Amino acid sequence: MAGFFMISLGCAKNLVDSEIMLGTLQKADWQLQEDPLQAEVLLINTCGFIQAAVEEAVEEILQLVHIKAAHPEKKIVVTGCLVQRYQAQLLSELPEVDLFIGTEGCSSIAVYFDCLMTEKLEGRLLLPDRVVMDSSMPRTITTPPYRTWLKITEGCDNRCSYCMIPSIRGNLRSRSVEDLVVEAQAHQKRGVQELSLIAQDLTAFGNDRGEQANLLTLLERLIEKTEIPWLRLLYLYPSGIHENIISFMAEQPRILPYLDIPFQHVSNSVLAAMNRRYSNEDLNRLIGKIRSYLPDVALRTTFLVGFPGETERDVLQLEKFMREVSIDHVGIFSYANEEGCPSEHFPNQCAEEEKDARRGHLLAVQAEISAEIQKRYIGRMEPVLIEGYSSETDLLLEGRSRFQAPDVDGCVYITEGVASPGDIVLVNITEAHVYDLVGEIV
Repeated sequence: MAGFFMISLGCAKNLVDSEIMLGTLQKADWQLQEDPLQAEVLLINTCGFIQAAVEEAVEEILQLVHIKAAHPEKKIVVTGCLVQRYQAQLLSELPEVDLFIGTEGCSSIAVYFDCLMTEKLEGRLLLPDRVVMDSSMPRTITTPPYRTWLKITEGCDNRCSYCMIPSIRGNLRSRSVEDLVVEAQAHQKRGVQELSLIAQDLTAFGNDRGEQANLLTLLERLIEKTEIPWLRLLYLYPSGIHENIISFMAEQPRILPYLDIPFQHVSNSVLAAMNRRYSNEDLNRLIGKIRSYLPDVALRTTFLVGFPGETERDVLQLEKFMREVSIDHVGIFSYANEEGCPSEHFPNQCAEEEKDARRGHLLAVQAEISAEIQKRYIGRMEPVLIEGYSSETDLLLEGRSRFQAPDVDGCVYITEGVASPGDIVLVNITEAHVYDLVGEIV
């Protein structure tokens, strides 16, 4: 039985691809090895969305190249976004890599491995046609058994001027509602307590399939056909969030009062340059409507600072918005001038030092806001999904409330009580910190 070593980089959507590759290879009798020295094939699934991710991926590939230099019989296979974006460059600059596979090769990875090992490949680059995953594909879940991701679409039809996703991942391709329900039911049988719906844009779900498929239809079916206690919505485009979605969430306690909505900016001139289809006024109306239906909602967003043409006035407007609206969780990123994006050639590019200064300032502002928001939880009884012992100390349990998404938000530290990973228990919140909470199991 041949063995393979695997590295998965990037976002949750990329992790699902890695899990499909893992499941496909294991079904074909390939054995996963934790030690690369014990593996015949060294596999890495890459991210190539922004330059920092590209640099991380290249660094990881070079580590595998170093292993191969000492063990030339080993094969290196590189898959994913980096390959889809930098095809020819990778071929010429990384001759040590035996095979490059684009983003669409997940479900056929075992076939490619066999061709590689039997020397039946005609070239080192494979770019399969666009596909969309389905529930019949083997998938080995790598997240804790009580939570996982439900990827509902591939690709994206939004054409933000700073983003490479459509050119890397292709146009929007939605799965069927029926197939997603089948997958969700399988997760339920495995004991999943929290199912997070992910896509480049959840609100675009079904746009390519006609009026019979949309996000509301999917949510209705998931509520009807499963009993998973926590359903979480991640990555919604602001102008795609309609009132019927919000009102349905308000009626369904299993759909968590949590929405991840990347705003990217609030200046109308910057939003227009970004090719985002909404205005500052639209964002304020949207937040007001969400909170009217879901007064206890936790909102997450991201802002991109240092975009070409952004002025000090735009940054001050962003700060004012943050203070007035008080978003629970905010990620702030410096604009990266990505090769191939329309914004690469926009005038009035911002200096790196200025980007860093603006980002640092807004992060400090958000820390103040977060500290105040967190205080509202003190004295409340909140359901918490237990993750296990704390990464800080094995003297404390650690979990997440409904208002904290996996991997990106803070956590709840448990100082009293006993529970097992995957349990949802009621916790009395006793302390609040900038991003984390502390409490006791009731």
